[in-house]
Amino acid sequence: MIDRVAKTLLKTIVRPPSSQESQSTMTSPDIPLSTLENLPSPALLVLLDRLERNIDKMLEIARGPERLRPHAKTHKMPDLIRLLESKGISKHKCATMSEAEMIARAGGRDILIAYPIVGPNLARLGRLIREFPETTFRAVVDDEQVARELAKIAAESERRLPTLVDLDVGQGRTGIAPGNKAFELCLLIESLPGLIFDGLHGYDGHLREVDPVARRRTARAGMSGLFALRDRLVRSGRDVPRVVLGGTPTFPAHAQWDEPNVECSPGTCVFHDAGYTSRFPDLPFEAAALLLTRVISRPRTGRVCLDLGHKAVAADPIGPRLTLLEVAGATLGPQSEEHLIVDIASSDRYPPGTPLLAVPTHVCPTCALHQVAYVLDSAGAHVATWPVSARDRLG
Repeated sequence: MIDRVAKTLLKTIVRPPSSQESQSTMTSPDIPLSTLENLPSPALLVLLDRLERNIDKMLEIARGPERLRPHAKTHKMPDLIRLLESKGISKHKCATMSEAEMIARAGGRDILIAYPIVGPNLARLGRLIREFPETTFRAVVDDEQVARELAKIAAESERRLPTLVDLDVGQGRTGIAPGNKAFELCLLIESLPGLIFDGLHGYDGHLREVDPVARRRTARAGMSGLFALRDRLVRSGRDVPRVVLGGTPTFPAHAQWDEPNVECSPGTCVFHDAGYTSRFPDLPFEAAALLLTRVISRPRTGRVCLDLGHKAVAADPIGPRLTLLEVAGATLGPQSEEHLIVDIASSDRYPPGTPLLAVPTHVCPTCALHQVAYVLDSAGAHVATWPVSARDRLG
């Protein structure tokens, strides 16, 4: 039943909709009402079999778990961390201190906090280092003063902190240009008593070419400065233990290079979503996170209202925020906090209470809107409930 829904998804969202027109067809028979009737809506559903296939595909592309460092910002779920660990993936990446705490408490053994650590988060990192002495924490820096503050926190915790230099490889969001100042920052990290120089980090999330050949080409060109800096460090007699690269769109490009010590850090592909499925049809991942919604009203002929407001699905990017599955001829209308209007000629087929499934356009912030995810097995049965614990900024 779930597999048929999945096949329909891949068939119906290969191309992005040109407007808010849904490209779906009817789906109710594929997941029986007996499976969904006791689940509240709106709700986040995880299809376990598809999730596991996505993880296995990540391992295949990366050519082994040692070259993977998945980003937890997509899911924020301790149970998923445990699933990754069970498949031999022991390296993790995150953006918030809450995510780092979640990973550590779930048994994650190696955690890179790939976000500038400033303000009270410095002390919070110190507490985390002391609370989990068996876990390796890693940080990134792009600023000399922050490096010195991290060194002080690490020294107070009586542990040296592996620290990577965060490089701006074209996005212009965080990082330092991979030139002389970056080289000097690497040397500073090496000299500070509380830190260990641990390598280089580059995120190329701005690369969005639809054509995979063009994307591979620009991904390689975008990392040229990073690899030049790496080579300069090696020529100077220094070890560069790791280079952590990219996100989901450029993951296959980075994974195919025979560069030493590369760790790929895709995130979205554990669940995938309608946005990436439509924009990057070459990526071999399946949407493993769906939204359960219900018809709550039929205010007039040709219109239904769903309980899928923008408090349950991410508001970005601009355009349709979701794709309804198997609802033929539907046009997504205005959305408010708890409502989504859908215009459809066959509205008489959808009485109040009718369950429907949707795929979010952007799954990462969608996960953060839900306290739990309801996990379904391959038969569509509810087999577990996973907390989305790292959605909270404070642990």
